[in-house]
Amino acid sequence: MNETEFDRPELFINRELSLLQFNRRVLAQAQRSSYPLLERLRYLCISSSNLDEFFEIRVAGLIQQVEYGSTQRGPDNLTPQEQLAQISVEVQELVDEQYRVLNEQLIPELRAEGIYFLRRHEWDDNQKNWVHDYFVRELSPVLNPIGLDPAHPFPRLLNKILNFVVTLEGQDAFGRPGRMAVVHAPRALPRLIRFPKDIASHEWDFVFLSSIIHAHVDELFQGMTVSGCHQFRVTRNSDLWVDEEEITDLRHALEGELPGRRFGDEVRLEIDSACPEYERDFLRSQFGLAKSAVYSCEGPVNLMRLNQVPDLVDKRDLKFREFTPSIPKHIRKANDLFTVIRKNDILLHHPYESFTPVLDFLRQAANDADVIAIRQTLYRTGVNSAVVQALTNAAASGKEVLVVIELRARFDEADNIELATKLQAAGAQVVYGVVGYKTHAKMLLVMRRERDGLRRYVHIATGNYHADTARIYTDYGLITCNPEIGEDVQQLFRQIVSTGHSDKLKKLLQSPFTLYDAMVAHIRQEIAHKEAGRPSGIIAKMNSLVEKNIIKELYRAAQAGVEIKLIVRGVCALRPQIPGISENIEVRSIVGRFLEHSRVFHFANGGNPQTYLSSADWMARNFFARVETGFPILESDLAERVYNESLQLYLQDNTQAWILQADGTYLPLEEEAETEQLCAQSELLTQLA
Repeated sequence: MNETEFDRPELFINRELSLLQFNRRVLAQAQRSSYPLLERLRYLCISSSNLDEFFEIRVAGLIQQVEYGSTQRGPDNLTPQEQLAQISVEVQELVDEQYRVLNEQLIPELRAEGIYFLRRHEWDDNQKNWVHDYFVRELSPVLNPIGLDPAHPFPRLLNKILNFVVTLEGQDAFGRPGRMAVVHAPRALPRLIRFPKDIASHEWDFVFLSSIIHAHVDELFQGMTVSGCHQFRVTRNSDLWVDEEEITDLRHALEGELPGRRFGDEVRLEIDSACPEYERDFLRSQFGLAKSAVYSCEGPVNLMRLNQVPDLVDKRDLKFREFTPSIPKHIRKANDLFTVIRKNDILLHHPYESFTPVLDFLRQAANDADVIAIRQTLYRTGVNSAVVQALTNAAASGKEVLVVIELRARFDEADNIELATKLQAAGAQVVYGVVGYKTHAKMLLVMRRERDGLRRYVHIATGNYHADTARIYTDYGLITCNPEIGEDVQQLFRQIVSTGHSDKLKKLLQSPFTLYDAMVAHIRQEIAHKEAGRPSGIIAKMNSLVEKNIIKELYRAAQAGVEIKLIVRGVCALRPQIPGISENIEVRSIVGRFLEHSRVFHFANGGNPQTYLSSADWMARNFFARVETGFPILESDLAERVYNESLQLYLQDNTQAWILQADGTYLPLEEEAETEQLCAQSELLTQLA
């Protein structure tokens, strides 16, 4: 097949539609009877939260393209307008399915376990009295209804906040006829309240804030009659934009942009399904939205309100079994990690293995008199984390501490600005990466003066320096004092912080310079091995596969007979199983208890396998618009571990695997009756935790 034939639109799946397919797989977890009930409820909430971000970022971007008159088409040849039309249809179906799962499956099963969300008609007299007292005491003083008339125009409502549209009859205190009003519920108010035990009808009785407001909204409009009250919320464009070429201080520019995130352009309206059509049209017109951007909710608007329930309900049998991440034996009782690292590299597979050794490594470096400098990248960390505490201690003790903080970590910008302030106050040098390139690499460099000279110790990883996500994301971290890797990491820090070119890296691959070319070269090398009759094959695990030219290279390799196995958690634009093109490509997605986050790239390489870990997905932004790393696993036993734990085991998973079809849909892998069930994540918990 010639070059242009690989550009045919039918060879590519639309990125946004693929992302919605991923959210369908997440929602499917809420229907798995083998999962604990409260965890299924949590999956429902995650699918709702995913949709929020999808509209705030992805749909908002498409709407902007339409407004700017863009007709740019992606590899799939869909215009922004065509994508929005298909998205609306897909999301309407997805939202309907979310509420069907809630109302027909989860709520009845929760009730069977003594967990109730009591509606107004279910309250007994004691509960009604308690609700009224709660309304008068806690809600009425902070609720500020806004009547709509020429002197009170429709208010500018915050992004994703709970609101009520109220229709009124009668006259107000000034003799004006009733029309409509809007009541918004401040974020400080709890969205879900538990009834006190002495008036509860069941073990766990909850009431929605919306139900309490609805029951007593008439008290906010004394002397008038409330003829209708319906909850709604609006989703806004939440992407931040600053012209990095024009500004002089990125931090101050972002600080100025953050407040505007709450009032970006409207992109979606969610509203109570019982709301009359004329009220829907009124609200829609106020937000300037098309009918296709309005979504009906057969239950609480914003299912994330239910995310509190698993934490509030103390029923361990309805949650995943707790586990304790392990610490590798050879470092479990080590008093001096530097001595251990000099003997062998340390590979940590989170969340099955603990993040504590990384913290211990950093703490020891901060307290070691022979350590002269620490350099680290931070993307999503948390202002009060143990990582930050160790860095501030190191800076306060006089060590040279350099921290590269990526301010533009979506939805974590405010925390990262606060983090930068805290580190600077402790005496650390803080920089914000490279203009125009998001710093997404995960690197920690410790320079220590030893008998034989200065030695570099490095932690390099696929995931962030965040102890909480290390318990729910699958990621790898490598701690090594390999001289070439240490020198490469030092070169990368110098390149990020200063100007000019760095020397050629010896072991590491780097975006935006060498990672893409190296991946292309490895794919093409597999073709050469196949044609020469040597062992060939590609197994790659990542979050997203979108970059067009990489996909074309994979098609060429598959045509040449190279067997390709792809484990792609989320978005995948490649179409497998196309006759004559991609029969040799299998794409599977694993969705389970933990969020699959590690990136692993394995090449058979003629019988001399090469395995890389990386912070980067195979997306254009990761290859060309970010600072990323790819690093080889040099010790053979560790490379074999990575292959077995994150590739071979996942290819054998027959309980959590979804197989991508040529039409862009995913089907759960059907187990053969005589085959023993294997869940990769459960197996790793057994082996490692």
